[in-house]
Amino acid sequence: MDLPDIKQEEEKAILVALELPGMKSDEVEESLNELSGLAQTAGAEVVDMYVQRRNRPDPATFLGRGKVAELAGVAGATGADILICDRELQPAQQRNLEQELGIRVIDRTQLILDIFACRAQTKEGKLQVELAQLQYMLPRLTGLGTQLSRLGGGIGTRGPGETKLEVDRRRIRKRISDLKKEIEEVRRHRELLRRGRKQVPLPMVALVGYTNAGKSTLLNILTGAEVLAEDKLFATLDPTVRGMRLPDGDRVLLADTVGFIQNLPHHLVAAFRATLEEVVEADVIIHVVDISHPRAASQMQAVEAVLESLEVAGKPRLTVYNKADRLTGGLPEDLSGQDVADAEGVMVSALQGTGLNQLAQQLSVLLRKNRIKKTFYIPYHKSNLMHLIHENGKVLQAKHDPDGVEVLAEMGVVWAQRLESKLKG
Repeated sequence: MDLPDIKQEEEKAILVALELPGMKSDEVEESLNELSGLAQTAGAEVVDMYVQRRNRPDPATFLGRGKVAELAGVAGATGADILICDRELQPAQQRNLEQELGIRVIDRTQLILDIFACRAQTKEGKLQVELAQLQYMLPRLTGLGTQLSRLGGGIGTRGPGETKLEVDRRRIRKRISDLKKEIEEVRRHRELLRRGRKQVPLPMVALVGYTNAGKSTLLNILTGAEVLAEDKLFATLDPTVRGMRLPDGDRVLLADTVGFIQNLPHHLVAAFRATLEEVVEADVIIHVVDISHPRAASQMQAVEAVLESLEVAGKPRLTVYNKADRLTGGLPEDLSGQDVADAEGVMVSALQGTGLNQLAQQLSVLLRKNRIKKTFYIPYHKSNLMHLIHENGKVLQAKHDPDGVEVLAEMGVVWAQRLESKLKG
């Protein structure tokens, strides 16, 4: 299914970042380049990019007065419609910049929220995005005045819409409260689905990674799913769970999740917590890395930061270095061979289908660590339970007597527990 274009007519955007003490110039430049990719995803034409070095952001205008005057001239000369800042702006800074420049001003957070608003396809995704947008907008409503009449048109204004934002704080807080209740209902529904899956307790494997690392392409080729996979930031948002059979015959559930990014807005991490519960509940996490990206290590660190915030960093992990077909001049400059070796990962190209057998085998080995050897006594009148062992484990030894069979089996812990409960029932 093709997603609609985010905007039919491109807006012209100027991008700006601050380099503060302690920041590395190349990291600031990389973040600005990523902001450019986000702006293009949102439907903007980037006409210019600037980095200003300062000891601290200007409390009134974020940028220095001289730079603001320079950008006003650039905006007039290029016909720019919007200025996008690479850091989150204070409400007063945003308003002051708009007054000085005469064009709309948004920050990185608002840009990402805008993209999420256009990419969310399910009711759950739309609820989560609207909640994040309203939480972001609430402190920015004071003093907006006539600006509210412009909401609903252009990058950084889509999602909740004009009618929801042209209300007072009390009504917005009420809407936020209602959204939280609806999302809690979604969470409870997802928990019921999860309990249903646990009745047939297949191991859950969650795909995580930086946005555009290739998670959806990997899910499609491993499971035959038809999830949208594009070479764009945040091409897919809504979680997808599909079944997969491993080389040793075991079956697992593979869950795709929203991609992460540097400085992922905390509003989104909180709002998407219900979706990210698939990661929390997973038995194994597959961290998909774009090995061809020049800042692959930085992207890995950004993903690790989110996993830490979800308190799942200690889960069994398999690192998959995707897009190996794009490696032409060796590993990315910020990623050493030792880093790759230490991560116990596997090189693949989801697009070309290479390395996938090794991926599946390593996943089998990782899951097998959660398998146990256990002896069960199965009476003949419950012999139908033998299929649980044959389908989800291995019979290592069987000894028959007049009343039943004593079986030494190797199987996953969850399957062993299920078989044990059925024998007792």
